[in-house]
Amino acid sequence: MKRIITSLFFLCTMLSLSALNPSIQVLRLKCDFKENPLGIESARPSLSWQLQAAQREQSQSAYRILVADQAQLLDKNQGNIWDSGKQASSNSIQIEYAGQALQSAQKYYWKVMVWDASGKASSWSAPAHWQMGLLAEKDWGGASWIALEKIAEEDKILPALHATKAPNKPKSVLPQFRKEWATSKTITQATGFVAGLGHFEFFINGQKVGKNFLDPGWTNYQQTAQYVTFDLTLLLVSGKNAFGIMLGNGFYHIPNERYWKILQSYGYPTCKLKILIEYSDGSSEQIITDQSWKCTHSPITYSSIYGGEDYDATLEQKGWKLPGFNDAHWQTPLVLSETMPSLRTQRQEPLGYFEEFTPQKISSPKPGIWVYDLAQNFSGIFQIQVQGQRGRSIKISPSELLHDDGTVNQSAIGEPVFFNYTLSGEGLESWQPQFMYYGFRYVQIEGAVPEGQSNPDNLPVIKGLKGIHTRNAAAKIGNFSCSNPLFNRIYTLIDWAIRSNMASVLTDCPHREKLGWLEEAYLMGPSLRYNYDLAALYPKILEDMRAAQLPNGLIPDIAPEYVPFHGGFRDSPEWGSAGVIIPWEMYQWYGNVAVLQENYEMMKRYVDYLSSRADQHIVAHGLGDWYDYGPKHPGEAQLTSKALSATAIYYYDISIVQKVALLLGNRVDAAKYQALGEAVKKAFNARFFDPVKMQYEKGSQTAYAMPLELGLVEPQHRAGVLNSLLHSIQANNYALTAGDIGFHYLVSALQNGGASEVIYKMNSRDDVPGYGFQLAKGATALTESWPALKNVSNNHFMLGHLMEWFFNGLGGIKPSESVLAFKEFIIRPEMVGDLTEAKVDFESMYGPIQSHWKKTPQGIEMNVEIPVNTQALVYFPTQTRDKILEGGKNIKYKVVKMEGERLVLRLGSGRYSFLVQP
Repeated sequence: MKRIITSLFFLCTMLSLSALNPSIQVLRLKCDFKENPLGIESARPSLSWQLQAAQREQSQSAYRILVADQAQLLDKNQGNIWDSGKQASSNSIQIEYAGQALQSAQKYYWKVMVWDASGKASSWSAPAHWQMGLLAEKDWGGASWIALEKIAEEDKILPALHATKAPNKPKSVLPQFRKEWATSKTITQATGFVAGLGHFEFFINGQKVGKNFLDPGWTNYQQTAQYVTFDLTLLLVSGKNAFGIMLGNGFYHIPNERYWKILQSYGYPTCKLKILIEYSDGSSEQIITDQSWKCTHSPITYSSIYGGEDYDATLEQKGWKLPGFNDAHWQTPLVLSETMPSLRTQRQEPLGYFEEFTPQKISSPKPGIWVYDLAQNFSGIFQIQVQGQRGRSIKISPSELLHDDGTVNQSAIGEPVFFNYTLSGEGLESWQPQFMYYGFRYVQIEGAVPEGQSNPDNLPVIKGLKGIHTRNAAAKIGNFSCSNPLFNRIYTLIDWAIRSNMASVLTDCPHREKLGWLEEAYLMGPSLRYNYDLAALYPKILEDMRAAQLPNGLIPDIAPEYVPFHGGFRDSPEWGSAGVIIPWEMYQWYGNVAVLQENYEMMKRYVDYLSSRADQHIVAHGLGDWYDYGPKHPGEAQLTSKALSATAIYYYDISIVQKVALLLGNRVDAAKYQALGEAVKKAFNARFFDPVKMQYEKGSQTAYAMPLELGLVEPQHRAGVLNSLLHSIQANNYALTAGDIGFHYLVSALQNGGASEVIYKMNSRDDVPGYGFQLAKGATALTESWPALKNVSNNHFMLGHLMEWFFNGLGGIKPSESVLAFKEFIIRPEMVGDLTEAKVDFESMYGPIQSHWKKTPQGIEMNVEIPVNTQALVYFPTQTRDKILEGGKNIKYKVVKMEGERLVLRLGSGRYSFLVQP
């Protein structure tokens, strides 16, 4: 009996410990791709989470979600808004909310429990939350758009002007607004909803709210503008509070002074705000923008998203952001009665402040001119610390490059661009631009001297200067390194161009244009997504495209489309096709079927537009393989006909729409586009393919690569066409010639054709135009042209497609073609050239993935990490399982297949360390 009791006690103890130590944990809860987001507008937001387990081969078999409108209810395991119940499903991403209707501005709390593959339950996750935005105009509570002044209708410039003489238009005055408010109640929650056009900074009691830069993101203001949601609970105090707002022009109003790429004006700066305050007694109160606010001119005397910014510190009014300031001399703001853009939440991540750079060299190329070299070309702003007499003015001019005489060179990126700062004379002063950013490496100072330098004219003294990198605040989720120092430098080169062009759109360059040219968004898509979490940015880009699409179906080359460019600069199939390809890439990468539903009409209308432009199924207009490397100065395609690249991408668009139609259950459309695709493919090969030579058109790198990658080559010809491509590259001494469009497909065609050695040979050099050539010329960010020409942009990410190969080639991490969002993926590293090691890591929706291989005297070490609830097909460079050791012992995992000279295993979640013996 005693033995039985002891055994029962032991069994109960083990069961208790098992309950206390579940095999699987739930973490990183996300709503609409964000952790604890504010301003959600989706009626049915998507919910996702990651799983963690100490044991290998763990997966989810079921889940339960609770959503409550009070944290206390969730603590009691009560989901009064939604209780999903136990759902038998392995899906842990993109679960569509299916509870009660969600209310404006309401905060919701949620948590998740899962069951592992054996049916064992996890503990509840830590609680997470999301807060809704303002879902309708009525939810703004009567808030008004307020302004210091109103533009006359005849002074608006819509659409924008380009390459024309600037009209003589009046200047805008940059306003600032304030209001005081007091309470004696206990605040439990306070939320601010703020819109400012073009951009705003919001202050409470003298403190800037949030760490964002250039809020809100820029849009087509004739249709929509964005607002930003802030949690203000900890910023408000019992008693008096002061609110302040400063505005900048942004793309909303571009002055006709200094440099401008485009000239436009929707109006003068204006703002709209609502603050919702909830008290412990259950009551609530709102503060809105109306004529109870006060306004005046700000010390910012000039603001241009292109030309610079001026600040006169002598115009500062001390204490205006604090309670108790006497604003009797301020004006009552105007209330705008005209039709304003509809407001949507800022769904993408905001811009933020990141790395800082200090001068590595200071020179004086001419008397009175000082140039600071920050040693890195980046997007951002500068900050100066200066001391001097009141009223003295300093001119600051940034640039990417220098003239031969050592002064700043803006000739390729628009000039003049400069900033003026007028000193207050009150001790050490610090200033940085608030509403303009630029792409630069050098900062030129006039009207001041660096500390320690001769100063006979008693000029202001620069006590300090630094550069501050600004970009979209998307999290960095991927990294690459290898044993080849050149490849590591190329990775950094491309990465700086990527991050410098991540704003509220994906820009072409951070200085000259700052426009959302669309081809980069999909051609560089995998390169971007391996490195940064752009799940929240891409939906905004798609919104911009839907807003830009014309009634005839055309998607312009840029979105937002502020200015209708001419010819191929407005209508190029390789650019507009972003409206078809990006939704498909989003669906494959993130597993989001809603993105297909939301964009299907746009996708279909664009394909139909291209069909209307086709002549016997051949589309022949546009820019073609932009900036390919040929005998002429780079620009429109030189080596490949526009008809080939345009028709190839047209065919790819058709194939995507046909697949999406099937996924959405539209069999009529699917049949229509399947038949159209077959006709286009037949016409394409009849026009461009020589079956005797196994050659497309003139045999350029792009002419071979696009048909190979986009499904236009018939199966019986694929080997021959690939072989012709390889011969043509060898005959050209492995030099790069493909451009903005073609190089993406060239890298993919070579990798998928088993020719990563060729990619290695083409890029591990610096003697011909390419990445190494740019580095040898001193580039610190990827340039617009392969030869790093001085007369074009030197911070462009459009040619950065080798980045994708670093991750899915050298690292070998590739998504499965049949399973979405890396729930199943491939690890197949390419151990090419003289490489002895490569390491990549990447945070998928399911969790971290890592591939790290290294050649040693004992063999090849392979270390991989596979997230919980996923599987990977891992390719080993051997044909014999007995050659693979784990922990010094032969493995027992089942072989899935042999592929060429590689053995393939299917592995479940966990971390693995293998040694592949020679």
